[in-house]
Amino acid sequence: MFQNKMSGVRSFAAFVVALFLLCSPALSQSLSLLEQSSQKGQILYWDTLTQSGVLEKNGKQVSFRAGSNVILLDNEKFAYTDAPQITDGQLYVSPQFLKDAEEWFELKSASGENFKVGAILIDPGHGGKDPGALMTHKINGKNVTIKEKDINLSVAKMLAARLKTAYPQKQIIMTRSNDVFISLQQRTEIANSVKLKDHEAVLYISIHVNSSLDKKARGYEVWYLSPGYRRTVLEKGKADDPKLFPILNSMMEEEYTTESILIAKFIMDGLAAQIGSLSSPRGIKAEEWFVVRNSNMPSVLVEVGFVSNYEEAKLLNDESYLQKTAFGIYNGITAFVTHFERSRGFTGTK
Repeated sequence: MFQNKMSGVRSFAAFVVALFLLCSPALSQSLSLLEQSSQKGQILYWDTLTQSGVLEKNGKQVSFRAGSNVILLDNEKFAYTDAPQITDGQLYVSPQFLKDAEEWFELKSASGENFKVGAILIDPGHGGKDPGALMTHKINGKNVTIKEKDINLSVAKMLAARLKTAYPQKQIIMTRSNDVFISLQQRTEIANSVKLKDHEAVLYISIHVNSSLDKKARGYEVWYLSPGYRRTVLEKGKADDPKLFPILNSMMEEEYTTESILIAKFIMDGLAAQIGSLSSPRGIKAEEWFVVRNSNMPSVLVEVGFVSNYEEAKLLNDESYLQKTAFGIYNGITAFVTHFERSRGFTGTK
């Protein structure tokens, strides 16, 4: 069995961005993890960019990184086993790694508690003295100035109302509920100060509107924090051995990124289903936005459309269209919550 070194890392998560491993013959005492996990009824998630992944079975996870013998077990502890290795582009593990993983999967949880999303934080961008993007268009014979801050707030309120109805036991929090100015620093402070119970996670959804010098630019997109940005997401003192802190922090940081990508995908799918041909998807993108850069949790920024595009500006001025937009984001969030809670949770909790 694993040699346990620490308990109290409250959660660790990993999600697949892409699985590009191909099966190949085992080398010596090394076995193809892709083949072995399939035979053993395990689900393998692998991120080729960070060379980290997770095995899942019976609602339990073993998170690992190629070349490292440090692994994370659910939300309970980290431990040591043989390090997985990449050979000729394939992922191999030792029989001992597989044995240890199976023992963990068969071990019943001592707490018996499942992870859940305890809070969803909705951040309507801009507000007050900061209008955000704005543009004046002639709509139905009248000059109408469309302000980003107003659209953000409208969509956020609609979204919050649906979430509160669907999840009366969860905290549904808005960084602002009226036309007031809140700095980016204040928004992230609100996010990072949310109080959670054990086995709970918080999600951060920031809502914005786009603008461009290219009047033809249109569509919706979802941004997540670029993997190239590095931050500290693990509290000091969480590792008994200080030398392990950078490793554990990096692994948890990568989980926030991959979870954010998953949230972004669900939201994009939700928007596409609701909006249809009225607008067009621009995809999932990475950027170092301050508002998500400093949030110690899975977080995304949704750009719901372009005020600079005349046809799209008319849509953004239509309450029924904003309802579709809010419902699309809502469906994406609920899809992620269902996935998260069914799999016992992929992310870190406070």
